Amino acid sequence: MAEDTDMKQDEAAVKDAPVETAADILGDGLAEGELPVVRKKIRGGRSIPVGVAHIKASFNNTQVAITDPKGGVISWSSAGRAGFKGSRKSTAFAATMVAQEAGRVAAGKGMHEVEVRLEGAGAGRESAVRGLQSAGLGVSLIVDVTPIAHNGCRARKRRRV
Repeated sequence: MAEDTDMKQDEAAVKDAPVETAADILGDGLAEGELPVVRKKIRGGRSIPVGVAHIKASFNNTQVAITDPKGGVISWSSAGRAGFKGSRKSTAFAATMVAQEAGRVAAGKGMHEVEVRLEGAGAGRESAVRGLQSAGLGVSLIVDVTPIAHNGCRARKRRRV
């Protein structure tokens, strides 16, 4: 019986105690009446309707990076990241899967139109563009940005097979 009365007294003391906030406990350093500075998260909430898809199709791999018009990366993927290993990374099917994966992430962030910049001579050039279209992105422009030498440095010796 005595234990019950002690518990009731403790509960009453807890109810009557002043409520301490996190600022009271931590001492936030604000003067009385001063409001804390609240910073907005810019990255999380913005929607980017138009972007640029950079597709690098080498003989060994295919990489897709989707950026905003200024060059900030929104989503990216590669054949290795998609789970392909060895010679399967250089296939057209792997390039399709890579482009679909990157395109889905970009479409989820509000993008619906891309300008495609192709680089390299790999097997996944055209299939990567088709993968972007199947992910729900409209392709407005396709540009080949493969670097071509204009007789600058001497080229490597020819490969003999």
